[in-house]
Amino acid sequence: MFTGIVEELGQVTAVEELGDASRFRLRGPVVTEGAKHGDSIAVNGVCLTVVDVAEHEFTADVMAETLNRSSLGALAPGSPVNLERPMAVGGRLGGHIVQGHVDGTGHILERKVSEHWEIVRVSLPANLTRYVVEKGSITVDGVSLTVVDAGPDHFTVSLIPTTLALTTLGAKGPGDPVNLEVDVIAKYVERLLGDRSAARDGSAPEHEEPGR
Repeated sequence: MFTGIVEELGQVTAVEELGDASRFRLRGPVVTEGAKHGDSIAVNGVCLTVVDVAEHEFTADVMAETLNRSSLGALAPGSPVNLERPMAVGGRLGGHIVQGHVDGTGHILERKVSEHWEIVRVSLPANLTRYVVEKGSITVDGVSLTVVDAGPDHFTVSLIPTTLALTTLGAKGPGDPVNLEVDVIAKYVERLLGDRSAARDGSAPEHEEPGR
């Protein structure tokens, strides 16, 4: 589990195409400290498994499913990436509960610069709209953010100077893709309420077959 508090701005150093997958090599001195084979590291909000670690770099294999459902497929050598290690047991939950399982991608639509922060508007896939609410939490490229405004096909967030300086969101402009992960609690609540409604009207929940 992650919290959406980016630990460092890393960089892609190599991408190897493996047919139905890709192997990424990424530089991150902070997140590779003490890392070993099999550990997890979130890259732009996507939980990846460490294959190998050497000289402040780690490699990770990215399957076709992940490449298709996230923006990782657009990364190339030199691309900056947000990196975060899983939260240690007993650690502080600085952001919100983040699984590293991307629900979809959006695109930066607009940036409005203020004196001390920026307002960024991001497109929102139709199937995720119901999970995004004003003042709720959302993860954008692995960054835990608070929703300022939730529209039918977009949402806005405020970015403070620290976020602008220390994450990829400071450099992304209109048209650039971003990974989105909605609040997992909202998805569980929806599923539980759906099961209760199905039980009341006598029908089977979606994940069960009638008669089982």
